[in-house]
Amino acid sequence: MPKHGKKYRALAELIEPEKLYAFAEGVALAKKTSPVKFDASVEIHIATNADPRHADQILRSTITLPAGTGKSQKIAVFAEGPQAEAAKKAGADIVGGEDLIEKVAGGALDFEVAIATPDMMKSLAKVARVLGPKGLMPSPKSGTVTADVAKAIEELKKGKIEFRTDKAGIIHSILGKVSFSEKNLLDNLLAFLKAVNDNKPTGVKGSLIKSITLTTSMGPGVHLDTTESAK
Repeated sequence: MPKHGKKYRALAELIEPEKLYAFAEGVALAKKTSPVKFDASVEIHIATNADPRHADQILRSTITLPAGTGKSQKIAVFAEGPQAEAAKKAGADIVGGEDLIEKVAGGALDFEVAIATPDMMKSLAKVARVLGPKGLMPSPKSGTVTADVAKAIEELKKGKIEFRTDKAGIIHSILGKVSFSEKNLLDNLLAFLKAVNDNKPTGVKGSLIKSITLTTSMGPGVHLDTTESAK
């Protein structure tokens, strides 16, 4: 039994498996080889030389992509009083304090990103084991623990995303949508790679980026020439 359908295999044949594509060519090819009818996400997967088992080789940061992500995220804000009101006015999807924490403890995780005011972090500690594994625990490093929740919400709506290395030292992120122009996707790609290189962990010697692959939702991978990325 074939692993992929006929359409996927036909599109995959447009990609030379051993070739490392220039960025602009790779972006165009990723768009062209999307096998689905819906507006698929364009994803980037970066294998790094970082070993996250060592504290000085952990990479975690944020970036606001110049052309946005094309994806709206459901935002939950853990706040009370005036900050809770500010979050609602700024367009947060879910807002609450101790009541929301109790819902999360019960398994309610109907959101994709969480923001919290500093005073809520002590209470949030009780659900850290629920939020942490899902990548939903607010963190000062990602800008999701803040006294200005309205600003944080605005940045997220503009396309701010967090990226980090997984246990294998690989970064996975969205770059936009297939419907984006090639220029917008290329702008996002260049900005993302610059952010990755700018946040190179001090413990990584030599080049940080090992390989770069672009793909779309359920689409084949396009391998990029790493020498084109920022040093």
